Amino acid sequence: MSKWRLTWAAWAICLATLTVTTEAQPTLAEVLKRSAAYVEEFRKQLSGIATEETYRQDVVNTGRFVSALDLPQKRRLKSELLLVKPADSDRYVELRDVFEVDGTPLNSRQGRLEKLLREPSAGSRIASIVAESARYNIGGVTRNINTPLMALQFLDAINQRRVEFKHVEKAAPVFPSKQDQQFNESTVFRVATEMWNVEFRERGRGTIIRKPNGDDLPASGRFWIDPSNGSVLISELTVDGGGVRATVTVSYQSEPLMGFLVPVEMRESYLGRGERITGHAEYGRFRQISK
Repeated sequence: MSKWRLTWAAWAICLATLTVTTEAQPTLAEVLKRSAAYVEEFRKQLSGIATEETYRQDVVNTGRFVSALDLPQKRRLKSELLLVKPADSDRYVELRDVFEVDGTPLNSRQGRLEKLLREPSAGSRIASIVAESARYNIGGVTRNINTPLMALQFLDAINQRRVEFKHVEKAAPVFPSKQDQQFNESTVFRVATEMWNVEFRERGRGTIIRKPNGDDLPASGRFWIDPSNGSVLISELTVDGGGVRATVTVSYQSEPLMGFLVPVEMRESYLGRGERITGHAEYGRFRQISK
Protein backbone atom coordinates (compact mmCIF):
# COMPACT_ATOMS: atom_id res chain seq x y z
CA MET A 1 0.00 0.00 0.00
CA SER A 2 2.83 2.40 0.85
CA LYS A 3 4.38 1.68 -2.54
CA TRP A 4 1.15 2.56 -4.33
CA ARG A 5 0.85 5.80 -2.39
CA LEU A 6 4.41 6.73 -3.33
CA THR A 7 3.73 6.01 -7.00
CA TRP A 8 0.54 8.08 -6.96
CA ALA A 9 2.35 10.95 -5.26
CA ALA A 10 5.12 10.82 -7.87
CA TRP A 11 2.52 10.88 -10.67
CA ALA A 12 0.82 13.89 -9.10
CA ILE A 13 4.14 15.74 -8.95
CA CYS A 14 4.84 14.94 -12.61
CA LEU A 15 1.39 16.15 -13.60
CA ALA A 16 1.88 19.41 -11.68
CA THR A 17 5.26 19.92 -13.31
CA LEU A 18 3.79 19.28 -16.74
CA THR A 19 1.05 21.82 -16.09
CA VAL A 20 3.58 24.50 -15.19
CA THR A 21 5.97 23.91 -18.07
CA THR A 22 3.26 23.80 -20.74
CA GLU A 23 1.53 27.01 -19.64
CA ALA A 24 0.50 28.98 -22.69
CA GLN A 25 2.86 31.78 -23.69
CA PRO A 26 1.36 35.21 -24.38
CA THR A 27 0.95 36.29 -27.97
CA LEU A 28 3.04 39.07 -29.48
CA ALA A 29 -0.08 41.27 -29.55
CA GLU A 30 -0.58 40.74 -25.82
CA VAL A 31 3.05 41.56 -25.03
CA LEU A 32 2.92 44.73 -27.15
CA LYS A 33 -0.27 45.81 -25.39
CA ARG A 34 1.45 45.32 -22.03
CA SER A 35 4.46 47.29 -23.27
CA ALA A 36 2.28 50.19 -24.40
CA ALA A 37 0.68 50.34 -20.94
CA TYR A 38 4.10 50.00 -19.30
CA VAL A 39 5.60 52.88 -21.33
CA GLU A 40 2.65 55.12 -20.51
CA GLU A 41 2.97 54.45 -16.77
CA PHE A 42 6.80 54.62 -16.93
CA ARG A 43 6.68 58.16 -18.30
CA LYS A 44 4.31 59.24 -15.54
CA GLN A 45 6.67 57.79 -12.92
CA LEU A 46 9.77 59.39 -14.44
CA SER A 47 8.17 62.77 -15.16
CA GLY A 48 9.61 65.43 -12.89
CA ILE A 49 12.59 63.29 -11.89
CA ALA A 50 16.01 64.60 -12.93
CA THR A 51 19.09 62.46 -13.47
CA GLU A 52 22.70 63.51 -13.85
CA GLU A 53 24.16 62.51 -17.21
CA THR A 54 27.88 62.06 -17.86
CA TYR A 55 28.24 62.03 -21.64
CA ARG A 56 31.33 61.44 -23.79
CA GLN A 57 31.39 62.03 -27.55
CA ASP A 58 34.24 61.18 -29.94
CA VAL A 59 34.66 61.91 -33.64
CA VAL A 60 37.17 60.24 -35.98
CA ASN A 61 37.77 61.19 -39.61
CA THR A 62 37.17 58.16 -41.86
CA GLY A 63 37.69 59.87 -45.23
CA ARG A 64 40.03 58.53 -47.88
CA PHE A 65 42.57 61.25 -47.26
CA VAL A 66 43.42 61.66 -43.57
CA SER A 67 46.42 63.73 -42.54
CA ALA A 68 48.33 63.72 -39.29
CA LEU A 69 46.55 66.97 -38.43
CA ASP A 70 43.14 65.24 -38.40
CA LEU A 71 43.16 64.46 -34.71
CA PRO A 72 40.09 62.87 -33.12
CA GLN A 73 37.64 65.34 -31.62
CA LYS A 74 36.44 64.78 -28.08
CA ARG A 75 33.65 66.29 -26.04
CA ARG A 76 32.72 65.71 -22.40
CA LEU A 77 29.36 66.93 -21.15
CA LYS A 78 27.70 66.90 -17.77
CA SER A 79 24.00 67.61 -17.77
CA GLU A 80 20.74 67.14 -15.96
CA LEU A 81 18.18 65.18 -17.93
CA LEU A 82 14.49 65.73 -17.25
CA LEU A 83 11.30 64.31 -18.74
CA VAL A 84 8.50 66.89 -18.82
CA LYS A 85 5.02 67.18 -20.29
CA PRO A 86 4.23 70.80 -21.17
CA ALA A 87 0.78 72.02 -20.17
CA ASP A 88 -0.09 72.85 -23.77
CA SER A 89 1.08 69.50 -25.20
CA ASP A 90 0.00 65.84 -25.14
CA ARG A 91 3.58 64.60 -25.57
CA TYR A 92 6.48 64.23 -23.16
CA VAL A 93 9.78 65.98 -23.93
CA GLU A 94 13.28 64.96 -22.82
CA LEU A 95 15.35 67.95 -21.81
CA ARG A 96 19.14 67.88 -21.55
CA ASP A 97 20.25 70.85 -19.46
CA VAL A 98 24.05 71.03 -19.93
CA PHE A 99 25.93 72.50 -16.97
CA GLU A 100 29.53 71.54 -17.80
CA VAL A 101 31.41 71.31 -21.12
CA ASP A 102 34.88 69.75 -21.25
CA GLY A 103 35.39 70.47 -17.54
CA THR A 104 34.24 74.10 -17.74
CA PRO A 105 31.08 74.93 -15.75
CA LEU A 106 28.32 76.95 -17.37
CA ASN A 107 26.86 79.76 -15.31
CA SER A 108 23.54 80.29 -17.07
CA ARG A 109 21.53 77.33 -15.84
CA GLN A 110 21.11 77.56 -12.07
CA GLY A 111 17.68 76.30 -11.10
CA ARG A 112 16.38 76.32 -14.68
CA LEU A 113 14.60 72.97 -14.39
CA GLU A 114 12.84 73.95 -11.18
CA LYS A 115 11.69 77.24 -12.73
CA LEU A 116 10.57 75.39 -15.83
CA LEU A 117 8.15 73.16 -13.90
CA ARG A 118 6.63 76.13 -12.07
CA GLU A 119 5.67 77.95 -15.25
CA PRO A 120 2.12 77.29 -16.54
CA SER A 121 3.29 77.44 -20.15
CA ALA A 122 6.97 76.89 -20.89
CA GLY A 123 7.00 76.08 -24.59
CA SER A 124 9.49 78.76 -25.61
CA ARG A 125 11.84 77.95 -22.71
CA ILE A 126 11.70 74.22 -23.54
CA ALA A 127 12.55 74.93 -27.17
CA SER A 128 15.52 77.06 -26.18
CA ILE A 129 16.91 74.37 -23.83
CA VAL A 130 16.55 71.69 -26.54
CA ALA A 131 18.29 73.89 -29.12
CA GLU A 132 21.04 74.86 -26.68
CA SER A 133 21.81 71.28 -25.66
CA ALA A 134 21.96 70.11 -29.29
CA ARG A 135 24.59 72.70 -30.18
CA TYR A 136 27.09 71.00 -27.87
CA ASN A 137 27.08 67.87 -30.06
CA ILE A 138 30.27 67.50 -32.04
CA GLY A 139 30.69 66.16 -35.57
CA GLY A 140 28.99 66.98 -38.84
CA VAL A 141 25.79 64.99 -38.22
CA THR A 142 22.83 67.09 -37.05
CA ARG A 143 20.98 65.01 -34.48
CA ASN A 144 18.58 65.11 -31.56
CA ILE A 145 17.75 61.39 -31.28
CA ASN A 146 20.55 60.98 -28.71
CA THR A 147 18.24 60.83 -25.70
CA PRO A 148 17.62 57.62 -23.74
CA LEU A 149 13.82 57.40 -24.07
CA MET A 150 13.59 58.15 -27.80
CA ALA A 151 13.02 54.53 -28.89
CA LEU A 152 10.11 54.02 -26.48
CA GLN A 153 7.91 56.15 -28.74
CA PHE A 154 7.59 53.19 -31.10
CA LEU A 155 5.87 51.20 -28.34
CA ASP A 156 3.20 53.85 -27.77
CA ALA A 157 -0.26 52.45 -28.47
CA ILE A 158 -0.95 55.21 -30.98
CA ASN A 159 2.27 54.45 -32.89
CA GLN A 160 2.15 50.64 -32.85
CA ARG A 161 -0.37 50.64 -35.70
CA ARG A 162 2.27 52.01 -38.06
CA VAL A 163 5.10 49.74 -36.90
CA GLU A 164 5.76 46.12 -37.85
CA PHE A 165 6.89 43.94 -34.92
CA LYS A 166 8.42 40.47 -34.89
CA HIS A 167 9.24 38.18 -31.96
CA VAL A 168 12.65 36.61 -32.55
CA GLU A 169 13.09 33.34 -30.63
CA LYS A 170 16.89 33.36 -30.68
CA ALA A 171 18.22 36.86 -30.19
CA ALA A 172 21.37 37.92 -32.00
CA PRO A 173 24.01 39.98 -30.15
CA VAL A 174 22.88 43.42 -29.07
CA PHE A 175 25.02 45.05 -31.75
CA PRO A 176 24.17 42.97 -34.83
CA SER A 177 26.70 44.19 -37.38
CA LYS A 178 30.49 44.09 -37.17
CA GLN A 179 30.54 47.82 -37.85
CA ASP A 180 28.24 48.62 -34.95
CA GLN A 181 30.18 46.30 -32.66
CA GLN A 182 33.46 47.92 -33.70
CA PHE A 183 32.23 51.45 -33.10
CA ASN A 184 30.78 50.69 -29.67
CA GLU A 185 33.32 49.78 -27.03
CA SER A 186 31.74 46.51 -25.93
CA THR A 187 28.50 44.60 -25.88
CA VAL A 188 27.94 45.42 -22.24
CA PHE A 189 24.21 44.89 -22.20
CA ARG A 190 23.04 41.62 -20.74
CA VAL A 191 19.52 40.25 -20.37
CA ALA A 192 17.95 37.22 -18.76
CA THR A 193 17.00 34.30 -20.98
CA GLU A 194 13.28 34.74 -20.33
CA MET A 195 13.24 38.16 -21.99
CA TRP A 196 11.65 38.50 -25.41
CA ASN A 197 13.65 39.96 -28.28
CA VAL A 198 11.18 41.97 -30.37
CA GLU A 199 12.32 43.51 -33.65
CA PHE A 200 10.48 46.49 -35.09
CA ARG A 201 10.39 48.36 -38.38
CA GLU A 202 8.54 51.58 -39.07
CA ARG A 203 6.37 51.65 -42.19
CA GLY A 204 4.27 54.20 -44.02
CA ARG A 205 4.60 57.95 -44.30
CA GLY A 206 4.88 60.54 -41.57
CA THR A 207 7.73 58.87 -39.67
CA ILE A 208 8.59 59.77 -36.09
CA ILE A 209 12.16 60.73 -37.00
CA ARG A 210 12.72 63.11 -39.90
CA LYS A 211 15.67 64.32 -41.92
CA PRO A 212 16.76 67.96 -41.38
CA ASN A 213 14.75 68.95 -44.49
CA GLY A 214 11.60 67.29 -43.11
CA ASP A 215 11.65 64.15 -45.28
CA ASP A 216 10.67 60.81 -43.75
CA LEU A 217 13.40 58.69 -42.15
CA PRO A 218 11.99 55.25 -41.22
CA ALA A 219 13.46 53.65 -38.12
CA SER A 220 14.03 50.06 -37.09
CA GLY A 221 15.51 48.32 -34.10
CA ARG A 222 14.88 45.91 -31.24
CA PHE A 223 13.48 45.79 -27.73
CA TRP A 224 14.30 43.32 -24.98
CA ILE A 225 10.97 42.99 -23.16
CA ASP A 226 9.75 41.12 -20.10
CA PRO A 227 6.64 39.44 -21.57
CA SER A 228 4.93 39.15 -18.19
CA ASN A 229 4.56 42.91 -17.68
CA GLY A 230 5.83 44.59 -20.85
CA SER A 231 8.81 46.29 -19.19
CA VAL A 232 11.74 47.24 -21.42
CA LEU A 233 15.27 46.27 -20.37
CA ILE A 234 17.11 47.26 -23.55
CA SER A 235 16.14 49.37 -26.54
CA GLU A 236 18.03 49.57 -29.81
CA LEU A 237 17.12 52.22 -32.38
CA THR A 238 18.58 52.35 -35.89
CA VAL A 239 18.06 54.87 -38.69
CA ASP A 240 19.82 54.69 -42.03
CA GLY A 241 19.42 57.53 -44.49
CA GLY A 242 20.97 60.65 -45.89
CA GLY A 243 24.32 58.90 -46.08
CA VAL A 244 24.45 58.25 -42.31
CA ARG A 245 23.74 55.09 -40.33
CA ALA A 246 22.88 55.78 -36.69
CA THR A 247 22.42 53.29 -33.82
CA VAL A 248 21.41 54.23 -30.27
CA THR A 249 21.24 51.51 -27.60
CA VAL A 250 19.96 52.06 -24.06
CA SER A 251 20.12 49.77 -21.04
CA TYR A 252 17.67 49.93 -18.11
CA GLN A 253 18.12 48.68 -14.55
CA SER A 254 16.17 48.82 -11.33
CA GLU A 255 16.85 51.90 -9.22
CA PRO A 256 16.20 51.12 -5.52
CA LEU A 257 15.47 54.74 -4.56
CA MET A 258 13.00 55.15 -7.41
CA GLY A 259 11.38 51.74 -7.14
CA PHE A 260 11.25 51.12 -10.89
CA LEU A 261 13.49 50.63 -13.93
CA VAL A 262 15.47 53.66 -15.11
CA PRO A 263 17.94 54.24 -17.95
CA VAL A 264 21.50 53.68 -16.75
CA GLU A 265 23.56 53.69 -19.94
CA MET A 266 23.32 54.85 -23.56
CA ARG A 267 25.71 53.99 -26.39
CA GLU A 268 25.48 55.44 -29.88
CA SER A 269 27.29 55.43 -33.22
CA TYR A 270 26.93 57.49 -36.40
CA LEU A 271 28.81 56.46 -39.52
CA GLY A 272 28.87 58.46 -42.72
CA ARG A 273 29.97 61.64 -44.45
CA GLY A 274 33.61 60.83 -43.87
CA GLU A 275 33.44 60.51 -40.11
CA ARG A 276 32.55 58.18 -37.27
CA ILE A 277 30.86 59.59 -34.18
CA THR A 278 30.51 57.52 -31.02
CA GLY A 279 28.89 58.42 -27.74
CA HIS A 280 28.65 56.90 -24.28
CA ALA A 281 26.37 58.31 -21.57
CA GLU A 282 25.80 57.11 -18.01
CA TYR A 283 22.98 58.15 -15.68
CA GLY A 284 22.82 58.42 -11.91
CA ARG A 285 21.91 60.67 -8.97
CA PHE A 286 18.18 60.55 -9.66
CA ARG A 287 16.25 63.21 -7.77
CA GLN A 288 12.74 64.59 -7.65
CA ILE A 289 12.49 68.13 -8.97
CA SER A 290 10.42 70.28 -6.62
CA LYS A 291 7.56 72.09 -8.32
